[in-house]
Formats: sequence, structure tokens, C-alpha cells
Amino acid sequence: MTEFWVASGHQLSQRTASGGLLLTDELLLAYLARPEVLPPDEACDAERALHARLMAQPRAAVSPADIAALADDDARENWTLLIAFRDRLIAAPSLEAAYLGLIRGGVGRTPPLFLNQLVHIILRNALDGCTDAYTLRAGELFFRPQRASFQDGAVLLADLEIVEAHESERKAMPILKMFGDSAADELDVLGDDTAFTYWSRSDAHTMALNVGSNPKSRAGLARALEAWVRHLLGLEVSIEPLAEIRDTDWRWFVGLDADATRIGNALWTGKRLSDQDVLDVLALFRLTLPADTPVVDAAKGHPVYLLLAMSADKTVRLKPQNLITGLPLARVA
Repeated sequence: MTEFWVASGHQLSQRTASGGLLLTDELLLAYLARPEVLPPDEACDAERALHARLMAQPRAAVSPADIAALADDDARENWTLLIAFRDRLIAAPSLEAAYLGLIRGGVGRTPPLFLNQLVHIILRNALDGCTDAYTLRAGELFFRPQRASFQDGAVLLADLEIVEAHESERKAMPILKMFGDSAADELDVLGDDTAFTYWSRSDAHTMALNVGSNPKSRAGLARALEAWVRHLLGLEVSIEPLAEIRDTDWRWFVGLDADATRIGNALWTGKRLSDQDVLDVLALFRLTLPADTPVVDAAKGHPVYLLLAMSADKTVRLKPQNLITGLPLARVA
């Protein structure tokens, strides 16, 4: 089997009987060794001692007094959030259960970075055995923000962090601007002729995804969304990319990001969209639930439409939790 997304840490976990992921000490240690968790050079002795104790015993109890002993205000804030997140993971029977508890009960002060890291490893589990590069590259949208660009009729999505790093390099070396109008120009675009290279660079996030003129990219995102719902909700949904929504009696939609939700709400309430709103919508999908799925009355016999959009600065921040909490599922006693 071809490996991908090693940085997710999935190889340090173990599967439960139901296919979820267990939080192992090895996974906790890898998490504590992440650059954003390591004490910085200016950290006080108390922070270094706390980190060292957890590296020796990753499940050790950390009291409010332990955190209060840290000298820096930001350090106390960061460690409070980190320990709360760690304790939530420890208390849950699986990482999937911890994630569902977070999004259903409210993420509260959980940093988006922590949530994205959790989505990363869970989606890696959900897509285990996948051999389609389009599905995997599209899956990166679940946990890594993207920057949209438009080239020769194609809508390209490139990893935001990679783009910003390239843009920073361009500012430092102005001569690089001669070789393209945007940082995305310097990235390979996923296609049939480049797909074989994805496996060696899946953790580098250096391939752009053409969601505009390559239907395989939108189909890949549909497959990733299906796998996400199947893994977390146990539902075999069918998701189909659309060029437009022609349904005059559409009953339910899910915005896959904040901007798509705003645009969908405007349509829902009969408001006229601006030309920019129309341009901001990057992809449309129709989701069909299994026939025997209990749904709310308003959605019975109707599909669910999914919208993906970009923000004013052309950033795409897909929120996979919207798909889990936004489906019209009826509560069954």
C-alpha cells in the first residue's frame, strides 16, 4: 500500500474494534514534540520542567497551580488550552469520539490549529487504502487552508502556507517576480501526468488542485466528503459534483465554509446575490442520503446541496464539521 500523510501521526496510533483511532502514549509524545508545543528559547524554568515531565509521562495530571507557576502570560494561556485539549482526547474512547464531542458540544476556546490536526489524523484513517491522488489532494482542504487563483479559465487551489512562504521569498528577492504573476505559478498542478508524484510529496503540500476545469478534482473532493461522513456518521451518502443548482424547490444546504454559508443563507432567504458572490462560489455538490435515513420533515424526499466558496482575499477554509452537524438528520428516540 502506498503511504501518505505521515505527518498526521496515524502510524503511532492503534485502531479500535469499530475502526476508530486510539490515543496512544506514542502519539501524545509526538504531539508534545511538535514545534508549536516545544518551549521557546525564552521559556522559564517552570515551563521547561512541565514539558519535560510530560515527555516522561504524557498522561500526567497537570493542575491549575502547575500552569499558574509559569512566568509568561501567553505561556499560561497556551498551556491551559493545550492541557484542556489533551485531557479531552484522553477521556474519549477514540479520537473520532473526541472530535464529535467537540463539534457537537461546541469547540469553545479550542484553537483551530488543534482542530485541524485532529481532522488530519481522522481523515487519514477514513481514507486508509485510498489510491486516488485527486481524492487525497482534495482531502487536504479539510485541514489546510487554500489560496484560490485563476489561470486560463482554471480555478486553482494552492496550500495557503506554501503560497505565503513563496510570496515572502518573492518580497525578499524581487527578481523572482519576473517568472510569474503569482506564487501558485511555481507549483505543479495535479493532473493525470503528475498524479504519480503525489505520494512522494503528500506531506509537502506542494501540488495545486484545479477545481475549475478538471472534473476529477471535484470528484475527488466528493469522494473525500463521502468518506468523512461514512467514517464519522456511518452513513453511505452519495455526493455528486454539479455545474449549477437547477432545483427550484431546494430544501436544505450545507455551506462547507463560512463564506458558502453566508451565500447559501442569502439564497435561502430569497436575496439577490452580487456578481462577486456568484464568482466566489467555487464548487457545488448534491448529497443524497440513504433512503432509510431518518431526516427532518422539511428535507424528506429532497437532496442536500453543498457549497464551497472563497473569501474576499481568495482564501478557502473548508470546515468539515459543518458537514457533520449540518445534515438534516432527525433525532431518533
